[in-house]
Amino acid sequence: MVAEQKGFNHNHATYSTIIHKLAQAKKFQVVDALLHQMTYETCKFHENIFLNLMKHFSMSSLYERVLEMFYAIQPIVREKPTLKAISTCLNLLIESKQIDLAQKLLLHVKRSLKLRPNTCIFNILVKHHCKSGALESAFEVVKEMKKSKISYPNLITYSTLMDGLCESGRLKEAIELFEEMVSRDQILPDALTYNILINGFCRGGKFDRARKIMEFMRNNGCNPNLFNYSALMNGFCKEGKLEEAKQVFDELKSSGLKPDTISYTTLINCFCGAGRVDEAMELLKEMSEMKCKADVVTFNILLKGLCRISRFDEALGMLERLAYEGVYLNKGSYRIVLNFFCQKGELEKACELLGLMLSRGFVPHHATSNELLARLCNTGMVDDAVTALFRLAEMGFKPEPDSWALLLDYVYRERRLLFAFELLDELVAKEPRNSPPF
Repeated sequence: MVAEQKGFNHNHATYSTIIHKLAQAKKFQVVDALLHQMTYETCKFHENIFLNLMKHFSMSSLYERVLEMFYAIQPIVREKPTLKAISTCLNLLIESKQIDLAQKLLLHVKRSLKLRPNTCIFNILVKHHCKSGALESAFEVVKEMKKSKISYPNLITYSTLMDGLCESGRLKEAIELFEEMVSRDQILPDALTYNILINGFCRGGKFDRARKIMEFMRNNGCNPNLFNYSALMNGFCKEGKLEEAKQVFDELKSSGLKPDTISYTTLINCFCGAGRVDEAMELLKEMSEMKCKADVVTFNILLKGLCRISRFDEALGMLERLAYEGVYLNKGSYRIVLNFFCQKGELEKACELLGLMLSRGFVPHHATSNELLARLCNTGMVDDAVTALFRLAEMGFKPEPDSWALLLDYVYRERRLLFAFELLDELVAKEPRNSPPF
């Protein structure tokens, strides 16, 4: 309608906006029609329209279309794709494991476009080989990179290689590569590069070496950041070295850094794993005082810790209270506690928690619901089982045949046949048409 107005012509901005909106709505046929229309326009287009479309097609798993958008750049933009376009397309294909399409792209770049890949493009290939465990292929790519100034390895290249070596347990080679990077290529590491080595040594159980990396950082003018301290703490926690993890946490605070949610949660998890829940709760209190907000992961760890040492009343109280304190819990929070109640035979508390869950719109896991019904029947709590079944059925739950048969069997034993028939009729009535009955 706008295009029909005298003196108005669509340009890059109007096409870009409408194509973006259509791609978001997955109206790709209309997008194709507009791309065809663009070939007849006289205005100047830019390749970012196509970079955006590549991302939309990749998210929709239409990987052939990603490559098609790359090929469409030159005819419509009337210029060769830039190195940014190549790296964007290549990265999307590599991340989606479309290796054949990635090879097609590189062949087209080399033969048709006569473009020489830069460091960014080579780094994508290095990352791919490292992720797939083909480290020797990654080193071959680096050899090629060193043949040209525009593709010479940079910090990202070396960090990616070091990460691959650490993941494979080749720590000695990772350190040698680090030294080569600093001494021969004069590339200074950043905190992220150091973090790769810290994580690598922690995974290998070489905590002394990980600590020395932290000292080396300080001595060379790179102060450890939160991620470095958290990596070292996490390594100690995974090995159950609680006191060492606590010491690193104290060092973090004394260095002038403010612990974040991840730092606190890492240590809370360590305390809970060791059964020292009271100290974990003290850390939660400290978080509040430091204006550091605990998230659902933090609370789920604490709920699990309380349940492991049978402090069920506190876990149930926490679930009830937190919702009124503005804390959003997820279904996993309730399921953690309900699973423990079922396993430990705390069936009255389980029924209480089930009511709380359902009133807040959370449904237990299917297996847990069936287990709860079976346990209630086996302990003679048939009325509670029937009440639970009706409430669960209202939320779309369908009991397994074994649970259903067990429940009816107990009702029959008590000679409550009329009640059994009413129960069956009501549950069958809740079934959608054309669905088999329970």
